[in-house]
Amino acid sequence: MNRIAEFAVGLLFGWGLLVSGMTDPGKVVGFLDLAGAWDPSLAFVMGGAILVGLLGFTLAKKRTRSFLGAAMHLPTARDIDRRLVLGSLTFGAGWGLAGFCPGPALVAMGAGIPKAALFVVSMIAGMLLFELFERQRRARTQ
Repeated sequence: MNRIAEFAVGLLFGWGLLVSGMTDPGKVVGFLDLAGAWDPSLAFVMGGAILVGLLGFTLAKKRTRSFLGAAMHLPTARDIDRRLVLGSLTFGAGWGLAGFCPGPALVAMGAGIPKAALFVVSMIAGMLLFELFERQRRARTQ
């Protein structure tokens, strides 16, 4: 049952990205082009996502188990450190340069957009490099 629910939620998310046009890098670039032909539609999509997230977290905080019976594991970290800031800046720079973030890139790749496939391959390479550096960092601190 969990896999069916995961598939359904992923399908809904992907469909929402397609319907909102967020798989089009031009939308992202248009949103970031404040001095030119600014496109505010991404702000409305983000605002909608924040509202859904607020509702979800409000409900989750009142529960000990998910709707499918799994234990709730809400984030507890509240620290803003150097790694978080640098990671956020790197994510934002990649998003602005490529016009994709991970979710829309996967959806666009599934729709056969070659630029999205290149982005996803690069994203996976970056994740593997991070894991390699993280393991080396942990080994040095032990």
